[in-house]
Amino acid sequence: MEHIPVLLNEAIEALNIKEDGVYIDCTLGGGGHSEAILSRLKNGHLYAFDQDDYAIAQATERLKPYIAKLTIIRDNFVNIIARLKALNITKVDGILFDLGVSSYHFDDPSRGFSYNHEAPLDMRMDQTRSLTAKGIVNTYDERDIKMLLYRYADETMAPRIAKAIVQARAVKSIETTFELVDIIKRALPQKVLSKKGHPAKKTFQALRIAVNDELRVFEDALQDALTLLKKDGRIAVISFHSLEDRIAKHIFKEATSIDHPIEIVTMPTVTPDFALVHKGIVRPSDEECTRNNRAHSAKLRAIKKL
Repeated sequence: MEHIPVLLNEAIEALNIKEDGVYIDCTLGGGGHSEAILSRLKNGHLYAFDQDDYAIAQATERLKPYIAKLTIIRDNFVNIIARLKALNITKVDGILFDLGVSSYHFDDPSRGFSYNHEAPLDMRMDQTRSLTAKGIVNTYDERDIKMLLYRYADETMAPRIAKAIVQARAVKSIETTFELVDIIKRALPQKVLSKKGHPAKKTFQALRIAVNDELRVFEDALQDALTLLKKDGRIAVISFHSLEDRIAKHIFKEATSIDHPIEIVTMPTVTPDFALVHKGIVRPSDEECTRNNRAHSAKLRAIKKL
């Protein structure tokens, strides 16, 4: 399975790598971004987080030439401060978040992330966790399933799908990806089924986000990441859907703004602690989207410590 990192050059440029710097890759995955960072380090070091044993094994093999400059931490990046503190690291020069699911997760049918492969309904990035997609569809009540589909995927057919799931599981436990896909297809009207795109895409996205608590984890970790930056340090965030991007946008906006109380007419000159690296988002080129279909929805935002 080939791992193609998205927005690679743009992310590396945003991080402005220093050859003696200390960097964090919060999402090691296939190791593509880590490799690009490591290749630019001389006396520097990279600490890379991942909670998936298979991804760690694959990336470790790929990054063998850089092993002296690399420390892999098997953990969720929400624990970034505690895990770095244990290694006596309190400030760093750059942090990268490459969010979403890695190609390894989608390409391995057994993990249950894809609606295109028959597999147990799992979707855990960290397989030591107890909550699975199967657990959600078979135990959450109809209202919670409906709200989950609305909140994490903006699924307009959420009431129909949630009702169909609850009715189906009353007859038989929902065990596999294809069983869930069939339930979703039966719940939707023909005019929806005839639209472009897979009818189960949003439901699978919502379940994956819920299983891995992705949005809360990212928001907490990004707030913590800001406190770890040295002067001139940078954070780059690559996101793949609007909910992730919205979190980055709001946190970065708050960090780069000065709160001016409306009742105070004049304020002493105060500058924010951070500045945006780009005015807006950076998107992949048409060439990259042609080369790598997964790049189409990617967005990059970056911030630096002043």
